[in-house]
Amino acid sequence: MQPILSKLDGGDRRSIGRSNEVVAQVLADPGLFDAVFCGLLTDKPLLRMRSADAIEKITALHPEYLRPYRTRLIEQVARIDQKEVRWHVAQMLSRIEWNKADRPRVLGVILEYLNDRSSLVRTFAMQAFADVARTPAAADARERARLIQTSCLERRTRIGHAPK
Repeated sequence: MQPILSKLDGGDRRSIGRSNEVVAQVLADPGLFDAVFCGLLTDKPLLRMRSADAIEKITALHPEYLRPYRTRLIEQVARIDQKEVRWHVAQMLSRIEWNKADRPRVLGVILEYLNDRSSLVRTFAMQAFADVARTPAAADARERARLIQTSCLERRTRIGHAPK
């Protein structure tokens, strides 16, 4: 295990552990980002959760760090069925300028997340959907209308709505 990942492992699942320390370390040395990203793909739920937390915080400041990981993010990480990973992935998906070929897959993931059991995953998915719909690639009024209709955001935002 990479030394930086050992800072994210162990302890209570209800805490972020030393995630903020890892964020500071990666911001000081961006070369460590790859090791933290690899933490998303481990078989340890606690390590995945804390890696997702750290990456989400790092990419809030430096979204460009995600560019080389676009394919792995959408094909592997986004498919992890762990709510703590999914709510962070939803936030990350809207930080990348997706090309026309990737947009349908990204929107498919976000739409899937809109039906997640976790209300936090659904909430972050709604935000991601709105953010993606505002990008220059979705500037076409017809495209934006299709996105909104497809997502049924109006229905999903009614008080008391929960997916069946």
